[in-house]
Amino acid sequence: MTVEEQAPEAVQVDAPVEGSTQDELAFVDVHTLPGGAHAAVEAVLMVADAPIGADRIAAALNLTQDETDDILHELADEYAGHLGSRPRGFELRRTVDGWRIYSSAAHADPVGRFVLDGQSSKLSQAALETLAVIAYRQPVTRGQVSAVRGVNVDGVVRTLLTRGLIAEIGQDPSSGAVLFGTTGYFLERMDFSSLDELPPLAPHLPDLDTFDGLDGLDS
Repeated sequence: MTVEEQAPEAVQVDAPVEGSTQDELAFVDVHTLPGGAHAAVEAVLMVADAPIGADRIAAALNLTQDETDDILHELADEYAGHLGSRPRGFELRRTVDGWRIYSSAAHADPVGRFVLDGQSSKLSQAALETLAVIAYRQPVTRGQVSAVRGVNVDGVVRTLLTRGLIAEIGQDPSSGAVLFGTTGYFLERMDFSSLDELPPLAPHLPDLDTFDGLDGLDS
């Protein structure tokens, strides 16, 4: 009898073996775990630090796409109190990038007080104006934003970067200046699925070609 023939039919995998792939590891049937597949989906959502697609959840838990979609919608309804249970202090939302658990919108005020510890969560008027220019004219350089607003925006851009509302998305091929654009988090905060949902304000902003050669502010 060979070594392979003597091996047990199933081997419990306690941890991934270095160099092995997901396909080479045995899947645990999540239906047999406490709470079943619904609890397994919740566990994955709880450790996700960004919205996660249903297809990725399905692959991680060895579920079908249809079953995963059904579970996600059932959990969202359950948390909202639509299935007879009390509404939760958190909710499951579907965004342009996938699904994620958030604190309930109804509890935004107490959550905001806790997270900010008395600090204002509102953006300044200067930050809002700068964010609007970037949102409508992206990709855009800092110098171009400064030219549109008529003031230096270095500090405001740093604030927007820190809050995760904008990000560096490349360099201008002609000047080498950093290009900025909005992030997925910006879409989440605006409750948009894409930038196409922005109100039609762009035609009222100056054309960026007017401000060519002003990118020295990006250095």
